[in-house]
Amino acid sequence: MTADVGSGVGLRQSVSLIIPVRLHADPDVWAEGPIPFEVGGHRTDVGSRQTYFTPAAGRALYGSPQRPRRWHLFVDVVHGPLHLHGLEILRTPTELHPHHAQAVLHLSVPSERLLDVLRALGGRAGAGPDPMDGPLAPDVLLAGVASPMALGAATHPYTVAFLTPGPTETAALRSGGALPETADRWLWALASRSNEADFPTAPEQLPGQTERAVRISADWSALVLRHGAAFLGHRPDEGDGDFYDFAALHVRSVYLDALLLGIAQRDHIDELTDGLSGVFDGPGLARRVTELERDIAGFRSTYWRQHLTAHGPANELLLAYHEQYRLPARFEEILAEAADYSRLVQTQDGQQIAGALGVLTILGLPLGTALSILQVLGDEDPRHLLLALAVAFVATAAAFTTRYGRLVLASLRGSRTSDD
Repeated sequence: MTADVGSGVGLRQSVSLIIPVRLHADPDVWAEGPIPFEVGGHRTDVGSRQTYFTPAAGRALYGSPQRPRRWHLFVDVVHGPLHLHGLEILRTPTELHPHHAQAVLHLSVPSERLLDVLRALGGRAGAGPDPMDGPLAPDVLLAGVASPMALGAATHPYTVAFLTPGPTETAALRSGGALPETADRWLWALASRSNEADFPTAPEQLPGQTERAVRISADWSALVLRHGAAFLGHRPDEGDGDFYDFAALHVRSVYLDALLLGIAQRDHIDELTDGLSGVFDGPGLARRVTELERDIAGFRSTYWRQHLTAHGPANELLLAYHEQYRLPARFEEILAEAADYSRLVQTQDGQQIAGALGVLTILGLPLGTALSILQVLGDEDPRHLLLALAVAFVATAAAFTTRYGRLVLASLRGSRTSDD
């Protein structure tokens, strides 16, 4: 990345951090719902956001009055280059982690280069210390409400950055209606939280890295990557009253919500994948397959949405996140694998039923034949009855030594082993 890309400070610079947490209890002192940011009479409360999303997506993101999923708290903390404005918690429980949630920290960067701050948040070499310490440390901000969890493969929070350029930031501005190549390079830098020293980019690779950029309008674009997303303006920001007031509002509300839903979907798919990988660990295959099918059905009903709204950008952002983690393909693989295991269990159940019927046949046929003969002959002598029972027992034992009898016993042993 050349020195002119992102060389100055944007007129509007914000970043939202998404951190997985363990929710101790519903935060009673917090207000229910997402943060109701407001600009020009437009308020992003639950009511307005639910008109944007489909009812199913709205339930996953906000819950219901009877069972809320989202809470918020306004704060005002300045530390280092960051200014914290508010906190949110979205409860996203999974089968193994019923207290799992996502915490969102809404910050602005008043005077430092946003890219420098993002590099520090991403732990890039030479970027300086993590600014989320002291009063901004997540365990301090969420004390008594939630505890940060291990981030798994991602070692730092997911970042959602927003920047609008001034008139001198020509690297991001449209020139004669066309978007310069440096605009996408800057967009990729903000989303990846890296500069050229962190990740040297070959010129021929850049089109592939930014081909899925979401062109929200001629004024701004977005790019979603595995560990961060970025929104970048392409015309000079004229300050208060500019369209970018509403752009910033959307980034912190409905566009952020689309990414939150994608993160919840990824967490559930990761857990389902782990569950499938251990389906043959130990006895009780039928029980584990039944539990997995129930978990898949619950996830599909609650979280699995690829269409959120009739408005385009939120859908495109969610699909871009899906593409980064191959979520649709992975979910299809989960469904196919679960179907294979279900067929295996059904086959074993069929074998068990066939084995039981075989046992009844082997046990019942000699005995029934002997008793029928005595009944036809009218013989009621107890000694003859005992003799018939002895002959039936010998015939049954002999039947179990045949190939058919051995198959029946083997099927019963296999079924018992799978269900223990």
